[in-house]
Amino acid sequence: MYISPLARSIYPQEWDILSSMAIENIIAQLDAEISRLKQVRDLLSSTGKVEAKITTAKGKSTRKTRGRAKSAPKAKVVKRVLSPEARKAIADAQRKRWAAQKAKTKNA
Repeated sequence: MYISPLARSIYPQEWDILSSMAIENIIAQLDAEISRLKQVRDLLSSTGKVEAKITTAKGKSTRKTRGRAKSAPKAKVVKRVLSPEARKAIADAQRKRWAAQKAKTKNA
């Protein structure tokens, strides 16, 4: 490992000790983060919502997800329809806003 002359300590042994301690510290922090993420994953998967997504991403099916794919009813999408009067009122209001903006830019 190359260490620039400016970064070298007066005592070469000190650098080796510090770098190994830094690496051990980083590894310990990574292990703690992995542990925390596993706990979060376990909490989320205990709700049952995440487990189905994880198993489908992996390509596996479980007892919970085998029957759901076929039997789950799809939510009916209701298309919202505006009456012609409401549509005209919205269009007129937008034209009014456009006219006001155009008048403002002409005066400026």
